[in-house]
Amino acid sequence: MKILLTNDDGIHAPGMDVLREIAGNISDDVWVVAPASEQSAASRGVSLHNPLMLRKLEDKVFSVSGTPTDSVILAMREVLADNPPDLLLSGVNRGQNLAEDVTFSGTVAGALQGMQMGVPSIALSLAKGFQNAKSLPWDTAAAHGPKLIEELVDTGWPKDVVLNVNFPDRAPNDVSGIQVTRQGHRDFHMTGAVRRDHPRGGHYYWLTYGGQRSNPPEGTDLRAIYDGYISITPLHADLTHLGSLDDLSKRFRAS
Repeated sequence: MKILLTNDDGIHAPGMDVLREIAGNISDDVWVVAPASEQSAASRGVSLHNPLMLRKLEDKVFSVSGTPTDSVILAMREVLADNPPDLLLSGVNRGQNLAEDVTFSGTVAGALQGMQMGVPSIALSLAKGFQNAKSLPWDTAAAHGPKLIEELVDTGWPKDVVLNVNFPDRAPNDVSGIQVTRQGHRDFHMTGAVRRDHPRGGHYYWLTYGGQRSNPPEGTDLRAIYDGYISITPLHADLTHLGSLDDLSKRFRAS
């Protein structure tokens, strides 16, 4: 099985090292095409107005001067054009991608682009800040990732779906289990901007996050991570709110 890896934290991020370890336990044909620098929160950004540099760093490892989406496109259209991958893995992200956050996640975006180009794709993230751990337990993703991915591949999923996997920030032996979940409601939000004086005049801003920990319902990705479970959420790109279609259609038919 040929596996393509990408991420949004950058090709030199520790999560990419973990992802390469995970993939190496599944296959001996692993390729990496990932952003040269951090692209967190890049969402599905595409570099339409800037040229992209594709650099070979070592055998089967390439960096791209762009976003996760750019990286997957170049992987599919250039690096692996004649022999596409059987599976795409995006991550392992430093921090959770849960609830509404998946819409601006570059990690999830890389998986969505792979899905769009016909490759079964999985996004993987390691939660942080839930268990007050002093450091991120990367070994949790490394320990549970290979078997989980093999089971998911064996089970299969629809062609228009990506799987969003989040590992809890617990030690490998402290993981409560695995839950298949739906998107929850994000329990923190962008609260504002801190304005600072620029030494050359004017101002600059840092966007800030805040919010209290909530009490998400059972069955959501948030609750699973709160309770120490690995969360698997099937996602698709269709954002249509089906419940509104009939009411809106009736209103505009009447007019």
